[in-house]
Amino acid sequence: MRTRTTLITSLLALAGVGIAGCGSSKAPGIQTAPSGGATQAAITPTTATSTTATTPTVTTPKPPSPLSKKPVITVPKTAAPTKLVIKDLVKGTGPAAKLGQTVTVNYVGVLYKNGKEFDSSWSRGQPTSFPLSNGGLIPGWVQGIPGMKVGGRRELIIPANLAYGKKGSGSTIPPNSPLVFVVDLLSVS
Repeated sequence: MRTRTTLITSLLALAGVGIAGCGSSKAPGIQTAPSGGATQAAITPTTATSTTATTPTVTTPKPPSPLSKKPVITVPKTAAPTKLVIKDLVKGTGPAAKLGQTVTVNYVGVLYKNGKEFDSSWSRGQPTSFPLSNGGLIPGWVQGIPGMKVGGRRELIIPANLAYGKKGSGSTIPPNSPLVFVVDLLSVS
């Protein structure tokens, strides 16, 4: 009987150590509950918190758009053309401009004779919008912008008769002056 008592005492001692090793009854997921006069450890399920490792996002910087900087115009050294010259410097990928639409552009205009700048939306710090139609624009623009796609940059070398003609324009554009424009098409509507 003594062996049996020693065995029971030893088992209870081990159970006590096991319970003590589990922490207090206030530990998450562990409860002690009486069962038939003996103390037992009961494990209650808890909601596990999952942590998902996030992969850092690596962004490759985009190169600056060719339309983000004011263009530099180099006037040809040859005689001024007698017909409108259209040259796409950057081909756009958006919708094409059509007569009658409103276009928003950035532009620089220089005299063909000496390359002197006489007008620029860049200098004013904002693009300009206007209807692409006869009457409000010089004929060189009305003929030179249609077909240009949004996102494009186009050079227009405009003979005097399609610019301001015999009258010129104020003190900045002398009579009979051919002009060179570089136009960036930003939007159409």
